[in-house]
Amino acid sequence: MLTETQIKAVKPKEKPYKLFDGGGMYLLVNPDGSRWWRLKYRFAGKERGISLGIYPTTGLKRARAKRVEAKKLLADGIDPSARRQTAKVSHAVTLELIAHEWLALHQAKLAAITLDKARWMLGLILPKLGSKPIGTITPPELLAELRKIEANGTHETATRTKQRVSQVYRYAVATGRAERDITTDLRGALAPVVTENRAALTDPVKVGALLRAIDGYVGQPATHAALKLGLLLFVRPGELRAAAWAEFDLEADKPIWRIPAERMKMREPHIVPLSAQAAAILKALQPLTGNGRYLFPSLRTRERPMSENTLNAALRRLGYTGEEMTAHGFRAMASTLLNEQGFAPDVIELQLAHAERNKVRAAYNRAQRLEERRTLMQQWADYLDGLKAGGNVVPIRRKSARA
Repeated sequence: MLTETQIKAVKPKEKPYKLFDGGGMYLLVNPDGSRWWRLKYRFAGKERGISLGIYPTTGLKRARAKRVEAKKLLADGIDPSARRQTAKVSHAVTLELIAHEWLALHQAKLAAITLDKARWMLGLILPKLGSKPIGTITPPELLAELRKIEANGTHETATRTKQRVSQVYRYAVATGRAERDITTDLRGALAPVVTENRAALTDPVKVGALLRAIDGYVGQPATHAALKLGLLLFVRPGELRAAAWAEFDLEADKPIWRIPAERMKMREPHIVPLSAQAAAILKALQPLTGNGRYLFPSLRTRERPMSENTLNAALRRLGYTGEEMTAHGFRAMASTLLNEQGFAPDVIELQLAHAERNKVRAAYNRAQRLEERRTLMQQWADYLDGLKAGGNVVPIRRKSARA
């Protein structure tokens, strides 16, 4: 057994030499005078070794404590050297690295707008925590960043950001680079989010007034057309504003819009049968924007579609507040009135492109119920024409439209 006095008295020699303390631990004295604690051991039938520190930074007492820690790992069947390498790798795995991996993995699975929002939300956290090893970040550190977001009055953003961080952590756990998802410790730590339904008119009389107001819209022709089509087609605003001419077949006997999977929220291609009214609006728009990619190009550059605020801003110009009507509300309007009129809920849900949990059933429905959806879209357009006229509107409920 070595003593501090012996260690302090050692002198370097021409070649390295060892002073043993027992249990496989020794002090390696180098020609330059440096002294290294090392431990030799056997694992899986092979001799191995690790460093326990440099003397005097690591004193005799601390070196022996490290020897005890290594022996405990060996007793549990763990190679101390392998454990140390794993720790080094873990230290290099930062939150930012895992976040970028997660985003790349989901690039083909999430709609572009959803991916952009996820990237933006993670960007609220990464400037402060991104460079930290993912396994060293504590729940209070993450909470402090989320509360900065809350402080701006954006409670929903804070909650959704926590959800995105949770997804990144779960990915890190699954790939063996984090022990657990620390966001679970923050349950109840953020202010609750009060959810509100997107504003939508569902009273037929008020819908008729809206249709007449849209008819009288004075503004960009493309925006005017987008408002009309939003009502007729009730797709998501992001799907509408980024519509490309290449997706439409207006010359077919039964005109159709095929939205590719990468632009759909559920990452499934979606078919929108076009009523005669919708096809007429599109044909009238074609001379204005048909020589470009998008139906509704941005005013700044035809290489991008109109902004996501354009339709809501147009509704505000028509006198409708955000509490009365939104572009996304066209979907709720159609869903409510079509259900009230007696259309098969399955057909309505298919046309709304809501997720079908049963994949086989979803594929069958898309293929087999297209004609029912075509009937629904034409009768919906005719119904809206009746509301706009302000006369006695005949309900659009028909036997052929039932399940």
